[in-house]
Amino acid sequence: MDIKQLQDRIRNFRLEDGDLGSQGYNRVLLQLFGYLGHGKSSFINSCKYVLQDGENFQEYAEARETDEGLTMVRNAYPLTDVITMVDNRGCSKMDGFEKAEVYAQLGNFIPIGQKVDWKSNFKTMMEELEDSELEPNYTDFIVPIFVYSARCQIQHETKKEMKLFMENCIKMTGVVPIIVLTFKTRGDYMEIEKEFRRIGAEQVIAIENYTNTNHIKTLGRTTDILMVIYSTLKTATFRLEQPRNPRREKIERKKFLLNYIHQINLHKVIEKEKEKEKGSDGNNWCVLL
Repeated sequence: MDIKQLQDRIRNFRLEDGDLGSQGYNRVLLQLFGYLGHGKSSFINSCKYVLQDGENFQEYAEARETDEGLTMVRNAYPLTDVITMVDNRGCSKMDGFEKAEVYAQLGNFIPIGQKVDWKSNFKTMMEELEDSELEPNYTDFIVPIFVYSARCQIQHETKKEMKLFMENCIKMTGVVPIIVLTFKTRGDYMEIEKEFRRIGAEQVIAIENYTNTNHIKTLGRTTDILMVIYSTLKTATFRLEQPRNPRREKIERKKFLLNYIHQINLHKVIEKEKEKEKGSDGNNWCVLL
């Protein structure tokens, strides 16, 4: 397909067009995740840009090319009437309750427009989850997208984190995350693509984002970015060919998250007990001396 065809397919996409209709969904939610400074916000700006005519680039999501990252609030950016991108808070590492917060964002348990604070204990995580039931959202069809910079080699620990993240995305949404490799021309993106495919990725698309200082539209860059959006819609269409129950799926996501939070808390309790035992052994040794 050429650029015009891709744009038309995206702009005219409707959830009702499948054989089983929308099945209760009214929006495709493209959930963006990634480490700090890997280009999530720039990717959103690029997606908005390639769907509009002309070269009047606008920075909808504030972005910078550093490892610090800017996103603190879970913001939504509509691409069409039925397709919305969400810039979820990035993380420096996926560890402990920070991981649980990532999955809380993925499952739509944190309202759009709300600041995302990394929780440090079981109580606050549970309170946040319970508060989400005040205005439950059952109507978003979630497609996870993981944004990763081609400038960064994938370390062994990162592979383990990413493999687990992808597996949990499938459990929570029924969808394998689409991998978007940013900074295509500044790293060995083909080697990184191989690494992602080795840990279970099915769709990996390398792109070069448009920016305030580099926004002259080119055929290759525009096509790559449009293909990411189009791929998410093909994924949604495929999943909607099977019977779905949005309310039941939201309940299952909550069950997954509750169990995940419980396991993290249990691990922390066990670690604390081990530390106490070590301290106790040390004190007894001193007394004996």
